[in-house]
Amino acid sequence: MICLRAIPSPRLLHLPLPRLASSPLRRIRPSAVLCAAAAMSSSPSVAAPTVAAPVEHIVLIKVRPEAVASGAAAAMVSALQALSTLVPGVSYIHAGPVLRLRSPAAEALGPTHLLHSRYATKADLAAYAPHPAHVAAVQAHVAPNALDATAVDWVNAAGAPSPVGPGAAVRLTLAKVKEGVEVGQLVEKVAAATKDAGEASGSKVSFGENFSPARAKGYQFGMVAVFGSVEELDAVEGDGKVEEAKAALRPMLDEVMVLDFVVDAPAAASL
Repeated sequence: MICLRAIPSPRLLHLPLPRLASSPLRRIRPSAVLCAAAAMSSSPSVAAPTVAAPVEHIVLIKVRPEAVASGAAAAMVSALQALSTLVPGVSYIHAGPVLRLRSPAAEALGPTHLLHSRYATKADLAAYAPHPAHVAAVQAHVAPNALDATAVDWVNAAGAPSPVGPGAAVRLTLAKVKEGVEVGQLVEKVAAATKDAGEASGSKVSFGENFSPARAKGYQFGMVAVFGSVEELDAVEGDGKVEEAKAALRPMLDEVMVLDFVVDAPAAASL
């Protein structure tokens, strides 16, 4: 897990990456938020092995521009992808570039790449951190090339799994709740909103309360919505049921970060 602690510590990818010049994330109108909250129906085009209630691990990485130009960022992606076969307990892993930043908070944070991995248990996630292959990938590829990183972890609270397959488009949402709102209340609201939306979005979702606040820059809630393609993801914009779901959540939200990414086919991953 790309987790941002001191490099000498074996619990890596808790790396102490340099932070950007302090410029607090802008608060945004939650109208741009949780479009994926209506996502709950099956998506036949996305089929991959999955864990029924996975532990989700997301790391957002802002890569140095020169690392992209030199190919170092691509090497970082390949090294992280390769961990799927090198580290026991990893149920799923994807590393790659961000497709697009969908909110002002995402633009302020500025991630260029991300890692998304899944584990059957929190113990599997904890064992991944100090594994030698993981430590080596971080020291050789992440630490030298990353300007900043943000990480969140949650246990899926959705009622169904959300398999991710080649070509899938994924919308990631991270949120902070308003003062006086419990994160558990937001989780319950999202569960109700996704159920009410039914098949509106054609996707599967995973969401839950972040249990790793030290690396999360204040984000308390995470969600991924998995679509069969970018076209399917784009098709939900403006959908009536999706808009109703967003309206139900809006009063609870203080700040939200939204971005999209695409899962490449294995041949393109350079494992």
